[in-house]
Amino acid sequence: MEFDYVIAGGGSAGCVLAARLSEDPSVSVCLIEAGGAGRDFLIRAPAMVAAMVSGRPKINNWALFTEPQPGLNGRRGFQPRGRALGGSSAINAMLYIRGHPSDYDDWANGGAEGWDWANCLPWFLRTEGNARGASDWHGADGPLQVGDQRQPRAITQAFIDACEGLQIPRNADFNGPEQEGAGLYQVTQFHQGPRKGERCSAAAAWLHPAMMRPNLSVITRARAERIMMDGNRATGLVFRRRGRRLQARARHEVIVASGAFGSPRLLMLSGIGPADELRAHGLDVVHELPGVGQNLQDHLDYVMSYRSRRTDVVGLNPAGLARLIRAGLDWRRTGEGLFASPMAEGAAFLKSDPALDRPDLQLHFVVGIVDDHLRRIHLANGYSCHVCVLRPHSRGHVGLRDANPASPPRIDPGYLSDPRDLGLMAKGARMMEAIMESPALAPWRGKRFYPHNGSDTALETDIRNRADTIYHPVGTCRMGRDPLAVVDPQLRVHGLTGLRVVDASVMPRLIGGNTNAPTMMIAERAASFIRQTEKAALSST
Repeated sequence: MEFDYVIAGGGSAGCVLAARLSEDPSVSVCLIEAGGAGRDFLIRAPAMVAAMVSGRPKINNWALFTEPQPGLNGRRGFQPRGRALGGSSAINAMLYIRGHPSDYDDWANGGAEGWDWANCLPWFLRTEGNARGASDWHGADGPLQVGDQRQPRAITQAFIDACEGLQIPRNADFNGPEQEGAGLYQVTQFHQGPRKGERCSAAAAWLHPAMMRPNLSVITRARAERIMMDGNRATGLVFRRRGRRLQARARHEVIVASGAFGSPRLLMLSGIGPADELRAHGLDVVHELPGVGQNLQDHLDYVMSYRSRRTDVVGLNPAGLARLIRAGLDWRRTGEGLFASPMAEGAAFLKSDPALDRPDLQLHFVVGIVDDHLRRIHLANGYSCHVCVLRPHSRGHVGLRDANPASPPRIDPGYLSDPRDLGLMAKGARMMEAIMESPALAPWRGKRFYPHNGSDTALETDIRNRADTIYHPVGTCRMGRDPLAVVDPQLRVHGLTGLRVVDASVMPRLIGGNTNAPTMMIAERAASFIRQTEKAALSST
């Protein structure tokens, strides 16, 4: 098989790339994805994220684990990652957040020239079909449907009231001119048409409509094993499907879009990465790039959960399950109700110090009990709130376990390895606790799970005992110009030709918020870069 472009990975970035590149009928595109088609009911129904995120069983989810984390008292963290077309946009909470504009200025100032906010905003607008319509801050014509939650729970409004009672301003648009405040998340969800109320994953937005094109080949249930190289040029991809090892050759480029864990892993399996790491697993060093797999950053998350005295929340007891079934039937008819909820309905972006120029803490308010990624089930009605440090100082890395392409990557996020992160997390937890214990939530507030004696030591111990990811790993193939950068600002792998990396792994630093929207923006820009390269090549011949 031979194509102009071969894309390894059908996640959020890969779906955007395949759809945009195949808009040109003169080029052929092949997308190779390890998971399924991304069309099943569990993906389409927003509330069914609860059935996938735990990885029990592994439905549309790689369900990875970290190395034991000293900062978390030796625990292994759990890392859900999407395994279907759409990637993690198929199993996330659909929250549409771009981060703070200054995050992108930081990228540009750190060596990723051209990735400042002024240059990124137009690409965010290009992705977005926002129900609020076009404005300086939003796009209305993009493929990704973004809308307001239609029927948030009463407890979520009480959470916002609680924040306001503590002098946290209301914010109707976290992607507008000001990020600080409390309000409702906008969601990546169909807000019009026959699919109203369904999840709008990257696959549903970009790829599925493009799959009728004759110049686009999408191969699912296929695991990428190695990038084919001819000297310093990438020429294709070796992949395994149904027990057979196959090849997809690329006339122009191979694009790695396998995520913050999968992309460095595939590069290293192909002999591209830190020489010591490659040799330790018996792999030939095709091209030494010491930054591959380094610079891993993630949002560590600490949760407070409560039993609810009222039943207008999610519960997994018999009465609660009956309500969920009725809600599912209503959703099938109307596209609304509890089944359309992202569950993480409420948001707050907070400053730990009023003197800061941007929020450094984020809260997710959830209308159910979340304990260990729903791996520990409580039958009671309840609710939860999460806090994460938006720009952690801790850094980790991704490596190989061995040279077997079927083995999972070795993930070491280095959580709380920098002591500044624990101090800020504890401060955020105190702010969150004040909201959760406020009068506005009193009608719902029952017994708190995992209470402690209130001391600073007890709080820090609880953080180390229970905190884990909120699913935003980035940075392991970061862009820049320094010796540890993996790709240049056009996302071309340093020192090689015909090879790019396009996904969250190229982010130099974590942004101040959820990472799905920025990943899709990156892919939109990358498609433009690739088309420009092709035009330049044609004009020179």
